[in-house]
Amino acid sequence: MLSVSISPVLAIVLSSVWNLAGRAQSGERAGLIHASTARQGMNSLADSESRLKPTQMPTHSPLQRTSAIRGGIHSLSEYRFLTQSIPPVARIKQGRQVSLNGRILPLAWTQQPTNSTSTNFRTWIADVGLMQSAGVDLLNTADSTKQPVQWFSVSLTNAQSLRARSTGAYRYLDITDFAKLAGWQISIDNNLLKISTQTANVTGIRQAARETGDRIVVDLDRSAPWQVNFVDTPSPSPTDDPTKPAIPLQVSPAAPNLETPDDPTKPAFSQPLAPVQQITSQEWSIAIDAKVDRTFVDRIFATSQQLRSLKIEPAGNQTRIKVKIPLGWRPQVFSLGNPHRLVIDIRPDSLVEKDIAWAAGVRWRQQYQNLGTARFPVYSLEVNPRQSGVKIRPLLSNPPTERGTAPLLQTAELSGTAAAINAGFFNRINRLALGAIRRDTKWLSGPILNRGAIAWNDRGEFAIDRLTLQETLITPANQRLLVSQLNSAYVESGIGRYNPDWGASYTPFSDNEIVVTVAGDRVVSQSPGGAATKTNFPIPGNGYILALRSDFSPASQLVAGNLLRLETNTIPANFNRFPYILGGGPVLVQNSRVAVDAKAEGFSDAYVRQTAIRSAIGRTAAGNLLIVAVHNRAGGAGPNFAELAQILQQMGAVEALNLDGGSSTSLYLGGSLLDRPPSTAARVHNAIGIFIQP
Repeated sequence: MLSVSISPVLAIVLSSVWNLAGRAQSGERAGLIHASTARQGMNSLADSESRLKPTQMPTHSPLQRTSAIRGGIHSLSEYRFLTQSIPPVARIKQGRQVSLNGRILPLAWTQQPTNSTSTNFRTWIADVGLMQSAGVDLLNTADSTKQPVQWFSVSLTNAQSLRARSTGAYRYLDITDFAKLAGWQISIDNNLLKISTQTANVTGIRQAARETGDRIVVDLDRSAPWQVNFVDTPSPSPTDDPTKPAIPLQVSPAAPNLETPDDPTKPAFSQPLAPVQQITSQEWSIAIDAKVDRTFVDRIFATSQQLRSLKIEPAGNQTRIKVKIPLGWRPQVFSLGNPHRLVIDIRPDSLVEKDIAWAAGVRWRQQYQNLGTARFPVYSLEVNPRQSGVKIRPLLSNPPTERGTAPLLQTAELSGTAAAINAGFFNRINRLALGAIRRDTKWLSGPILNRGAIAWNDRGEFAIDRLTLQETLITPANQRLLVSQLNSAYVESGIGRYNPDWGASYTPFSDNEIVVTVAGDRVVSQSPGGAATKTNFPIPGNGYILALRSDFSPASQLVAGNLLRLETNTIPANFNRFPYILGGGPVLVQNSRVAVDAKAEGFSDAYVRQTAIRSAIGRTAAGNLLIVAVHNRAGGAGPNFAELAQILQQMGAVEALNLDGGSSTSLYLGGSLLDRPPSTAARVHNAIGIFIQP
C-alpha cells in the first residue's frame, strides 16, 4: 500500500443481468484442432530456444472468495447463456466452485443444454480463472466472442477458437470440446463442477542457463493442469503520509515486507522495527497435477544468482516445484506439447504481452512500456464509457457504511464487478477515506489538500484536475465562516461539516472539539465533544454537524437559534456538474503533457522521489478510460511519478491521475486479480466499478 494513510479502490464494475428470452443469439459450435504439429520437439534447450514462443500463466492462484451476493446484482440470469433455442431454466446449472482433481477452486461456471429438447450439455467456465487454475493460456483476440487458447498439445486458434460469452461480471468460455480433446472428465455434484484428469507423471527435470536467466523444463508423460502460487505472504506496505494525523507506533508485522520501499517520511509502524536481515528473495511454487519419483525429490539441483534454490516436493498426485528467486521477480511458466513439457523461466522480464477484447467496450492488455533502458510491465484495461450498457461507479468495501477496508478481490466479487482497480487513499487505522468520494452527487467523503481527482458522468464525459471543495457558512451578522472539510476523516484546525451522507452520527476525531448541531438552517445546540472517539452525536436528517477544532472563535457565532446560510462550490467549478468523483493524486498528465506537482497537492518531497508499484487512471483522446497497474521495472524498482506520467502518455492518455499504490495496487477482471497474487494485495477502502448491462 502506498503513500498516504488513504486508499480507496477504483472498482471498474461491469455488471449485467441477462434477459434470457430477449437476447437469444445463435452461435456456431467452435471447431477444435489437435496441434500435434504446432510445436516442434525440444531436441535441446539451446537450439529450440528461438523457436519457442513462451506464454505466461499469471503467477498467482485465485483467492478463496465468499459467494455472498449483495444488491441482487448476481441474478440467476447472469449465468444463463444464449443458444439457438432457450432451454428451460430448470435445466440450467451454475455455481461458484470447481473441483479440479479434488482441489476446490473459487471459479464461476455454468452448464446448459444446447437447446430446449437436447440431452447434450455445454460447459462454460470463467476465462481468467480457467487460465490461473489450470494453465490454459488465453491468446490475443480482437473478437470478444472468440477466445484462442493453448494448453500443451491443444492449440485452438482462428476459426477453432473457443466460444466466449460476457455476462458483465464474467466472461465464460465453452470448454466442452476442449475438455474432450484434453482428456478432462466433467461432472456436476449439486453446485460443484468436478473436473478430473488422467494421472500424469514427471519423467524428467532439466536445467539450462540462458542469457536472460535460468530455464527449468519438466518432462511429463501426458498433459496436466498446473498453477503458480506465491509462497511468502508479505506485510502491507506503509500507507501513511506525514500530512495526516499521527498514528501510534505498532508492533512489527510477522511477515517480511516484500514491496519496494515506500515514502521514508511515513510512520514506521508498518515496516519491520528491527529486521534481522534485508529481504532479497521470495519463493514461488509451481504445482503440477502429476506424480513424481523420489529420485527427483532427492536430487540436488544447480543454483545461480537468479535461481537461488530449486526443490521438488511430492504432494499426493501433485508435484510442487519451489523456486527461490530475487525479490520482485516472477517465474514465467508455459506448456508445450509433443512431447508434453512445462517450461519455467527465471528472468527479470517475466510478463508475456496480451491484447484481448474481453467484452464489448473492454480491452485487456499486458505489455512492456520502455522508458530509455527501463522496461515496465503494465497491466491495463481500456474501457469505452459510451458503449451501450457500460456504467462506471465508485465502490465502497463495506457498503452502505463509509468505514471499512477489504481486499479488492472481495469488494469486486461482492459488488458484481467485471473489472476493478484500487483507487484513493485512506486511513488504515480507522479505515476511513482520505480524499474525495462523490456518488450520485452526494459527497461521501470530501476532497482534501487540493489533491487530484477524477470526475465523470453517464454520458462518457470525464475531468481530471486538482480539486478543492469550498464551503462557507454565513451567519445572521453576515460573517463568513470557512468550512475546511466536508464529511472528511482528514483532521486539521478549523470547521469540519458532517451531513447525513456521512452516516447517522458523528464521533469526534480529536479531543475537546466543540460540536454544533444544525437542523434545517438553524443551530439547535452546541456541545463539548469530550475525548476523541468516545461520544456519538446524531446527525439530523435535515441538517448537519459542525465540528470545531483548535480554533474555537467561530463558536460565538454558532449559538442555538441562529440561522445559517451555506454556500458550496468546487474549484474547478466544472467538477460540480459531475455526479461521480474519486480522489487520488498527484495529477500526472493534463493536455497530453506531464503535469506532476506533488507539492501543490500536499505530498512530501520523499513521496515525490520514491519508486513503487503504481495504480493510475487516465483518459485517451478518443474518450476511453485507461485503468493501469504498473509493476517493478525488469530487474529494478517501480516507477516514480515522472516515469508513471510518461508511461500513461505513451499509452495515449491526454489526462491521467495517480491512485494509491504499493501493496494497494490491484487490477481485477472477471473474478480474478490480473496483476499480482491475491495474498500480496493489501486491503483497500474503495473502488471504481464498471457495470455492463446488455
